[in-house]
Amino acid sequence: MSKNQPVYILPEGVQRTLGREAQRMNIMAAKLVAQTVRTTLGPKGMDKMLVDSMGDVVVTNDGVTILDEMQIEHPAAKMIVEIAKTQDSEVGDGTTTVAILAGELLNNAENLLNKEVHPTIISKGYKLASNKALEVLEKISKKISKSDTKLLMNVAVTAMTGKGAEISKEVLASIATKAINQVIDDSGGLDMDNIKIEKKVGLCVEDSELIQGVVLDKERVSSSMPLIVKDAKIALIDSPLEIKSTEIDAKIQITDPTQMQAFVEQEERLLKDMADKIIKSGANVVFSQKGIDDLVSHFLSKAGIYACRRIKKSDMDKLSRATNAKIVSSVKDLSPNDLGKAGFVEEVKLGDEEMTYVKNCVNPKAVTIMIRGGSKHIVDEVERAMKDALGVLTASIKIGKVLPGAGAPEIEVSKELRKFANTLSGREQLAVLSYADAIEVVPITLAENAGLDPIDTLTEIKSEHEKGKVSAGIDVFTGKIVDAWDAGVVEPLKVKTQAIRSATEVTELILRIDDVIAASNLSKSGTGSEMPHSGMM
Repeated sequence: MSKNQPVYILPEGVQRTLGREAQRMNIMAAKLVAQTVRTTLGPKGMDKMLVDSMGDVVVTNDGVTILDEMQIEHPAAKMIVEIAKTQDSEVGDGTTTVAILAGELLNNAENLLNKEVHPTIISKGYKLASNKALEVLEKISKKISKSDTKLLMNVAVTAMTGKGAEISKEVLASIATKAINQVIDDSGGLDMDNIKIEKKVGLCVEDSELIQGVVLDKERVSSSMPLIVKDAKIALIDSPLEIKSTEIDAKIQITDPTQMQAFVEQEERLLKDMADKIIKSGANVVFSQKGIDDLVSHFLSKAGIYACRRIKKSDMDKLSRATNAKIVSSVKDLSPNDLGKAGFVEEVKLGDEEMTYVKNCVNPKAVTIMIRGGSKHIVDEVERAMKDALGVLTASIKIGKVLPGAGAPEIEVSKELRKFANTLSGREQLAVLSYADAIEVVPITLAENAGLDPIDTLTEIKSEHEKGKVSAGIDVFTGKIVDAWDAGVVEPLKVKTQAIRSATEVTELILRIDDVIAASNLSKSGTGSEMPHSGMM
């Protein structure tokens, strides 16, 4: 056997990329993802139109929506999508920021790799820099509580600025702030699930409203029931108001017509008993999680009771929190103490659909935001903006701290990181300086998207920060440097800390990969699906 004969250790059809080439490919894929969403950042960010194979259109500048709809295939690029999704689920905003920050960190790391700096040295330096960045952010943050209505409004407005909902941002921010304050527990607990968002095309965005109660996508069981019930006493029942079928197959043998009549009459009596139990409890509105028999519906209609059936469990829970009613498992157990209260319950026709409004509840712990707009695309984008606003308000109240926006925290962190780098002696110093450069991508992108000169703008902001003005940021509408607190540009501390942690972690992960092995049969062993050809997204 010749000593120069190659030895094959992998099967045919396997693609393998090694060393610097593997790092270069992964970094390039991640940078491409970051570049895709970069133009959407900030109040002057542009939108993307995404069209799927069915021709459905999504128009948005929400980072995570864009990345999710793009159906990215490259494994390294997927990692950027993952951190954007994590940012969205944890905070609700900052998805574009985390993607472009990761892209810039990798871009600067690539420059260091070209200078023969080892990936583990870069990772160590980046870790040191991120820890220092988190310290600086904590230091420049301000405390906030649920009673700081003006500051909370600024947080919500900042999250909505630049979205499709910007024209009506004051109205929507006010709705979001009131909704959060309404559902917060006495102990300070806050559950976003208690805020239901319903959307209907029609009217305009400014006609969106906060309903002190719950809106159900349901109509009355019978048209003979009242359209509106004032001073509603509400019964919530999670068992069927109909005759249950047997669990096993059963045969009933009838030998006489009178037996048949007796059988039917007995069934009617059982159904009438159910209706009588509800009437006797004093309820004038019934919401059933299961079905309601037509006969029961008839008896309820005669008693002037409003009823809806097949209500989702999540909506039943919201109704319970809004009206203070207890969910009853059996009609037999229903008593006046189990009933909830609402100002009124009515059926409202919106477009082609009938909906049930449970309104004017006393101090409800579940509310509904009804979003309106001129088209489906507008309503969908307003919903995304509203979710962002609710997310940042929740994050602000839970952590209890906020930061100035407008690029101010990034410049302050960059300044402090450069000072910190001077205290280091090894090659980690280069990585910390690269991190300081990378974090400036946020104010640079804000300036670029606003049509301003990024270098001039950055120089001006840095000059103000050197004078000790830690909240100096860029007003993208005028191009001038302003105090972000005074301008009302406020962000939750968690948006920035989560973005820095996630971007740093994914960068370290990608940098440590020096061998990419891609084959179709890898998926059989549970290690993932086939990787697309080099650089393909």
